[in-house]
Amino acid sequence: MQNSTDGSHCARGRRIRTVDIRQVRTRVPVLEGQTILEAALQNGVSFPHGCRSGRCGSCKSRLIDGQIEMLSHSRFALTDEEKAAGLILACRAVPKTDTAVAWLGAGDEAAAVRARMRQGTVVSIDDVTHDIRRVRIRPDGTDALAFFAGQYADIRFGPSPVRSYSMANRSGDPELEFHIRRVPGGAASGYVHTVLKPGDRIVLEAPRGSAHLREGHCGPILCIAGGSGLAPIKSIVETALAHGMRQAIHVYFGARTERDLYLVDHFEALTRRHANLAFTTVLSEAQATARRIGIVTQAVADDFPDLANFKVYVAGPPPMVDAAMETAFGRGLNAGDMHADVFFTPQGQPPSGAAG
Repeated sequence: MQNSTDGSHCARGRRIRTVDIRQVRTRVPVLEGQTILEAALQNGVSFPHGCRSGRCGSCKSRLIDGQIEMLSHSRFALTDEEKAAGLILACRAVPKTDTAVAWLGAGDEAAAVRARMRQGTVVSIDDVTHDIRRVRIRPDGTDALAFFAGQYADIRFGPSPVRSYSMANRSGDPELEFHIRRVPGGAASGYVHTVLKPGDRIVLEAPRGSAHLREGHCGPILCIAGGSGLAPIKSIVETALAHGMRQAIHVYFGARTERDLYLVDHFEALTRRHANLAFTTVLSEAQATARRIGIVTQAVADDFPDLANFKVYVAGPPPMVDAAMETAFGRGLNAGDMHADVFFTPQGQPPSGAAG
């Protein structure tokens, strides 16, 4: 290899630069075209992140040194004011020189938990809606898989490609629970809905993601779920209640029609046992129903004029997450109090939450 004029190197025709990640005191190589987040994860650094697509803001970092190119991203994940202040999204930042970065905050506790590869066995499969299956998996070994409520796993079912699905259970349970929606044309979800059976072996890597429950927060909590985005919200809510968090917890579950709802009885039973929990369903396409009608984010906007002291957890498809961010920030939510898990279809990069 030969040094280039800007301090980068070339390997087999690809230019290599480095990024110094200050929290872990590690400098990792970045191949040409790679983002900072891709390079960090490829080199074993548990960099805080969520969607990997510039929508959730979980990988927001400070650029300490160097130059980067910012790929397209949501204006809610990183504002113009934040960019002017030297902040970047690691998942959309492609280094143009050697760089140094630090993710925001004194440190994300989830970043200290390294993802582990595990094998496991499918224990049970059942249909919870016409297009969502609940799959329970028991990982091998005597130790339960530890994770933070709201995190996800990268899973390979049989010969299908690896996809990411959020845990719906509490950490420490002997079995992991996943809610897998069938995506039209989705190789992995199609396999789960047509081929997968109890007793099948799987491979997973977990935990991943930083859109997890912050148990140190004492103010009210707002959770917004769309479709199978209910999975991480279920984990967050059950964990918060089990750990004695007494502040108000508001859960809004948006779906198209009545047949797209699931686990409603479960959440309503929780509200009867816990006075601090409220659960609201919102249907966007139903007509003759006793349930609330409309867009779930509009229902939130109507009910909460001020979100200044809240923590907000959002999980669902990109348009819903964008609308939730716009609503929340417009009602005074601090940017650091938004934790979003964006669910994508197979056309996008394998995301947190649910892919096809």
